[in-house]
Amino acid sequence: MSAKKTPRPDTVITHAGRTPEDYFGFVNPPVYQGSTVLFPDVATYRQASKQRYRYGRRGSPTLEALENAISTLEGAAGTVLEPSGLAAISIALMSCLSSGDNVLVVDTAYGPTRNFCDKILKRMGVSTTYYDPSVGAGIADLIAGNTRAIFLESPGSLTFEIQDVPAIVDVARQRGISTIMDNTWATPFFFRPLEHGVDISVIAATKYIGGHSDIMLGTVSANADHWPSLHDLHGTMGQHVGPDVAYLGQRGLRTMAVRLRQHHASGLKIANWLESRPEVARVLHPGLESFPGHDIWRRDFSGASGLFSIVMQRGPQMAVDAFIDGLDYFGIGASWGGYESLATPFDPSASRTATRWQAEGPAIRLHIGLEDPADLIDDLEAGLERWREAGGTG
Repeated sequence: MSAKKTPRPDTVITHAGRTPEDYFGFVNPPVYQGSTVLFPDVATYRQASKQRYRYGRRGSPTLEALENAISTLEGAAGTVLEPSGLAAISIALMSCLSSGDNVLVVDTAYGPTRNFCDKILKRMGVSTTYYDPSVGAGIADLIAGNTRAIFLESPGSLTFEIQDVPAIVDVARQRGISTIMDNTWATPFFFRPLEHGVDISVIAATKYIGGHSDIMLGTVSANADHWPSLHDLHGTMGQHVGPDVAYLGQRGLRTMAVRLRQHHASGLKIANWLESRPEVARVLHPGLESFPGHDIWRRDFSGASGLFSIVMQRGPQMAVDAFIDGLDYFGIGASWGGYESLATPFDPSASRTATRWQAEGPAIRLHIGLEDPADLIDDLEAGLERWREAGGTG
């Protein structure tokens, strides 16, 4: 008899965490609303810590279903749920750091991650050193005697620099340093951090796991070595996600593979089209052969999400506003990962310290949603015409 084959990601996404036999055959776990869990007798109550469920804040079948599904997809020893992506990042960092420690953080990390490091970690007595995302194995030169963790985000926030994750992880493991990665952009469907040696994987499940712009949720998944400390900190800090949010996260997860393939295809189609436009100086999309780091992306990733940026040619602010304000199918909003397209201007120069942002002109971040890409291209083409009419070059 042949051994049972390991299911592929699409199958994992569809089946992981589901136990219909526990719920009278219903496909989806019910939403358990509750705080108090009753025990049959005092003897059992005295052994509450050994019970599967003992208090609402410590978990329920609704939360457990999503935790198990994410752990299976990540290849993790365990997963905790957090009320936002930033909360997930924060608890991941704190699970590895103590007063007097140093953490290396990629210079292109999500802005609120930097804010947490510069304010909260600093107040805790933890120093932060920012590093160039292109450092690779050269990160060894930045490691101090008190460095205890390295925080990666690849691609980088806003500007999408690709890191050589295996090279950085190899150095970290040799030095006994923990590695944490924000993998929101790719999700474990396109990149599995733990499979590449990362210790803790963080996802803002608000984005592609939820997929419908209707929840705030974060997940933190750890390998066997880091799971005990993460799990203990999560419980000690009283972190909890409501059952309705967990249910919506699980519902979104089931269609994530289908949606991500469409985001990938539409995003690349539009990125290639934008690269041909004279108004656009650069397209910052790792899936383009022209993009620095494309070879590493192609080596390590199996796909791209719908988020990327463009750098325009020279032009005034009013041209950027004219371009974006007149778009019919692109909303203006801070999040992404939902079914809708978004366009937002940005300037990362003030928040970079280990690198310097130099651009030909204004920059705009795009999220390509699930609309027909032909309609989105028509919308962007009209926007580029407004750009020129308002004084933009190209």
